[in-house]
Amino acid sequence: QVQLVESGGGLVQAGGSLRLSCAASGRTFSNYCMAWFRQAPGKEREFVAAITWSGGRTYYAGSVKGRFTISRDNAKNTVYLQMNSLKPEDTAVYYCAAERTYGKLAVEQRDFGSWGQGTQVTVSS
Repeated sequence: QVQLVESGGGLVQAGGSLRLSCAASGRTFSNYCMAWFRQAPGKEREFVAAITWSGGRTYYAGSVKGRFTISRDNAKNTVYLQMNSLKPEDTAVYYCAAERTYGKLAVEQRDFGSWGQGTQVTVSS
């Protein structure tokens, strides 16, 4: 497993942007699929976006496609989530997740063994 620390959350007005970061440590970042999930108050945690080790494949939830972009810098062991055109319904705790998948894209929570502590994103209307 790797240790994951998210940062970049905060309060933003609707239509604004935020960039979340997730720094990984503990072992090599090699061959890890990375993903973002979120959990809104009173709701179950849901998938947001995922990216393969090479960055060659990404996948997004329909609710964020076209507004959010996931990327990674393997030299820095960091994955990012650029969030644009934010909506109040994007308000949630955002979690970073990692799993060594050797190139495969994972999108289910059960596929990931390492999780961060979460960072709060609040979008005001």
